[in-house]
Amino acid sequence: MEKVTHDPAPPMVEDREQNSTPATPRRAGGWRSVKYILANESFEKLASMSLMSNITLYLRTKYNMNNIAVVNVVQIWSGSSNMASIAGAFITDTYLGRFRALLYGSIASLLGMLTITLTAGIHQFRPPACSNPLHCQKSQGWQLGILFGGLGLLSIGAGGIRPCNIAFGADQFDTKTQKGSIFVDMVKVIVAACRKCELQPSGRSFYDPTRTLDESPLENKGLAHKDRFKCLDKAAIIANPSTELDDQGMSRNGWRLCSLQQVQNFKCLLGILPFLVSGTCCFMVTSQQHTFGILQVTQMDRSIGPHFKIPPGWMNLISMLSLSIWIQVFECIYIPLSKKFYKKAVRLSMGLRIKIGILLSILCMLVAANVEKKRRHSALRQNSYISPSSFTLLLPQYALSGLTEAFAAVAIMELFTMQLPESMRTVSGAVFYLSMSISDYLGSLVVNIVHKVTSENGRTPWLGHHDLNHVRLENYYFIIAALGALNLVYFSFFAVCFSTSPLGTELKEVQL
Repeated sequence: MEKVTHDPAPPMVEDREQNSTPATPRRAGGWRSVKYILANESFEKLASMSLMSNITLYLRTKYNMNNIAVVNVVQIWSGSSNMASIAGAFITDTYLGRFRALLYGSIASLLGMLTITLTAGIHQFRPPACSNPLHCQKSQGWQLGILFGGLGLLSIGAGGIRPCNIAFGADQFDTKTQKGSIFVDMVKVIVAACRKCELQPSGRSFYDPTRTLDESPLENKGLAHKDRFKCLDKAAIIANPSTELDDQGMSRNGWRLCSLQQVQNFKCLLGILPFLVSGTCCFMVTSQQHTFGILQVTQMDRSIGPHFKIPPGWMNLISMLSLSIWIQVFECIYIPLSKKFYKKAVRLSMGLRIKIGILLSILCMLVAANVEKKRRHSALRQNSYISPSSFTLLLPQYALSGLTEAFAAVAIMELFTMQLPESMRTVSGAVFYLSMSISDYLGSLVVNIVHKVTSENGRTPWLGHHDLNHVRLENYYFIIAALGALNLVYFSFFAVCFSTSPLGTELKEVQL
């Protein structure tokens, strides 16, 4: 009888365990697994960063592409890799899971690198080499197909690896991680709000499964900023409880009724999107050093002593070094001094750092324009393809590019991370990648517009010639500097308006 009496309980426990099994199929791996995850992340970054540093020169010298084609390929590929990270995050959270996404992404990256390696090792995959850079045979369609196929596989690999590695590493310690997609929740909010567009939030009950019994429907902290984007609140209106809620008071259909927390999460994301514009313009400046900056150094004296010439791809190390040096100066000199004089660590606000970064981006382009003018004039005086000017003239613009990233990019990433709720911290990385992707696509668009406008009526284009000595690259740099000036005006105006708006309480550090 005892067995009969107690038998019903164990099956119920077993059912609960079986229902929870898909969320935590295995015990977390801890540090034993993390070392492999870190290795995977390191090798992916090593491959992508190394290729980014050398792809411009590779396309220019091995595929005989002109300047416009090189910039388009590099920036579109870079933008696609960053955009793939966003798509990869959505697919991972909704369908694949992090382990399989990492597995498939690693395979795609390996195949992509193998394909690019084959294009370098098999000369039939490339057009014939030419001695005269002004008269080179163009690549055939199938040769470009192999090249673009390899770059596409690398982008797919980045989409599977970049958004998953850090989160998958955290999963090795946190066994209660929830495998749902915040991106799907955002779409649900939009769809539900559109379906109830005729309803008005005032006087309505809102769906909030986290609300306690002693709270009224409008007392939940999720509506702390209900005055902004009020149209989205309609997604949480309970229009018909009998059809929209089940017996436990939960939503029957998430595409018709969303929770207040889902609505508030989406509002938080919309609140930080205006800062994406400032980040986009700053990233445009840093991306110039991977393309036109590399093309500049190829037509300069790269000698260090009588027997060594610096590889063009090494110039990107200057940006990384300047970023690293600034971090050391800030943490090891500025912070200790501020503690000594003010008795506490005085850190620069995010708004001030972003402003400094924008100013540095403008200065970077102005310096690059003047250096290019000097480089071109010295080459024309000598009637030489290679300018006698030393490559060291480019060091300031690369250093300023790194400082732009140290101030603006780091502050914008910090803003995205700190001002989103805990459940949306992974989205901050996606928004950051989106900003970088837009900057690459926008940079490619600006290059093509400048080339088209300046080449009309038979005029010599500013950018399209193989030889930088016969174009006006400095004028293009001035255009990017002008866009940076507009960015500074936009950010200053937006920051002032932002500090006086209802959002000011959320992003106090942005106030200038």
